[in-house]
Amino acid sequence: MNVDIIVIGGGHAGCEAAFAASRLKKKVLLVTHDVLAIGQMSCNPAIGGLGKSHLVREIDAMGGLMGICADRAGIHFKVLNASKGPAVRATRSQSDRLLYKKAVKTIIDSEHLLTSISEEVIDIEVKNGKATGVKLKSGETISASKIILTAGTFLNGKLFTGEEEADGGRKRSKSSKILANCLRSLNLGDARLKTGTPPRILASSIDFSSLEVQPGDSPRPCMSFIGSSDMHPTQMNCFITRTNLKTHDIIKSGLDRSPMFSGRIDGVGPRYCPSIEDKIHRFADKESHQIFIEPEGLSSDEVYPNGISTSMPKDIQKKMVRSILGFEKAKITQFGYAVEYDFFDPRNLSQTLETKSIENLYFAGQINGTTGYEEAAAQGLVAGINAALSLDDKDPWIESRANSYIGVLVDDLITLGTKEPYRMFTSRAEHRLLLREDNADQRMTPYAYSMGIISKERWEVFQKKMDMIEAETQALEKIKIDPSSFGGKNKSKQPVLSILKRPEAKLEDIYKLLEKPLPEKGVLLDIETTRKYAGYIERQKKEIKKIKKYENAKIPKEIVFSDITGLSNEAKQKLEKVLPKTIAHAQRIPGITPAAISLLLVHIKKEQNSLTKKIGP
Repeated sequence: MNVDIIVIGGGHAGCEAAFAASRLKKKVLLVTHDVLAIGQMSCNPAIGGLGKSHLVREIDAMGGLMGICADRAGIHFKVLNASKGPAVRATRSQSDRLLYKKAVKTIIDSEHLLTSISEEVIDIEVKNGKATGVKLKSGETISASKIILTAGTFLNGKLFTGEEEADGGRKRSKSSKILANCLRSLNLGDARLKTGTPPRILASSIDFSSLEVQPGDSPRPCMSFIGSSDMHPTQMNCFITRTNLKTHDIIKSGLDRSPMFSGRIDGVGPRYCPSIEDKIHRFADKESHQIFIEPEGLSSDEVYPNGISTSMPKDIQKKMVRSILGFEKAKITQFGYAVEYDFFDPRNLSQTLETKSIENLYFAGQINGTTGYEEAAAQGLVAGINAALSLDDKDPWIESRANSYIGVLVDDLITLGTKEPYRMFTSRAEHRLLLREDNADQRMTPYAYSMGIISKERWEVFQKKMDMIEAETQALEKIKIDPSSFGGKNKSKQPVLSILKRPEAKLEDIYKLLEKPLPEKGVLLDIETTRKYAGYIERQKKEIKKIKKYENAKIPKEIVFSDITGLSNEAKQKLEKVLPKTIAHAQRIPGITPAAISLLLVHIKKEQNSLTKKIGP
């Protein structure tokens, strides 16, 4: 069998990679342990959230799977940070696990250039520094021009529950030990990371009457730009409870049997999503921790208690769970466990996610040290598109930090690497007001259409939205109203779009005052955000232009960062630790803001002027 591209792994990264490449008219073979598990949600049954929904919207703007599948499977939708600015608002959808997997597999199976098989890859064929194919456990070798490896947590994966230990990438799935050992021989810089999952609980054994109800939003948001609430299945409530001091004492009594604290797990876990035993150890002053109870699906009698990920022994897990309000009679259907697995240093990858040392071999997903469905899917999209473009001798798709969270993600990984599971946050983007989840289509869909990766129908939907924004803006430019209803003291009429800059002014309220029919929410949000934050947006655009102009400027070896006036102590420490060689390198350091870069540029210029004066003409 000869194909253009082989994708190894049927998780979120593998599915996006295979789907993207096939849409670019490439013959793709997706190889996974079990084709029935394609698109499976291994951990929590949710898509989106803070920082992550921005990635989902960008994937969707490029015609990817995740957003539309989340809409087809979503049973609880909520906008997080709804009361805050548009840059940090994030949509989160709770999914029915079975419906989500079905939605992914249906689309994957509908692609005529994409074939999926249940097999285990045990080796990557490499000749003269180029990947040429894969060897299957059955003994068959399949040739391909490009290979994309999306192995998730399966490379040398080990599962831990207390003293119990087993091989696997997730419960009831075996690990890829042979392939892991073969990859290690390629000297790509491997290390170990770990993640975990909470115990699953029988819903009928929970006393929901004592818990805080968390209904979804009304009206419901959508994850995809082409999604609608008509796609959504029946909606369900989520619930909130908390751990307590008794829970913490029970956990402490078993820490000596925890694989994390006994030293049996070497891998580093996610800092921002720690296990419950790690939480009570690191935050000993806290008397309780929130647990967000998420339904697994419409036909499931299991819930996912988000917030008590654990690898404690089973007897401790039972006592721990039953000490929590509402869980006094809870029955555990699956015990929590930790997963330790191999990952490879992403600094050995190029911006296309192709390995630098082996041509035609791409890595995407948790193999690069990330955590989360959304981060994996974004990398799969990048690898799939670039593998296909390379086959056509076309320029690669390389997103800049200034244009997308995908650009931030890839740049962080290949420039800085990671020593812990990498997770996306809005704070990682220097220009986040320009990178809102609501404008991802404006930033990326035109390029997707020019590339040929989205359909004409999808393009027409985008064009219709942009025409509506233009028409509504032009209509509003001609209207003046009394500003007193929106915090203005001068009662003389003023242009609507000027009044909109006031913090109190909401476009929806202005439409009601004018008795005009409301346009669709995406149009309304775009007009309001563009006008209300016009000054900030313009400032960020100028910062991007300025930094781009100087990004290749070298930072003198002699510079003393602690001497830079106005620079925060945190920024000074980070610069002194990394010792960046160029402005571009400095701006990629997490936490180094555009303002810090401006101060650095001013300082360098002063130092250079001072040196010129000393030396003379």
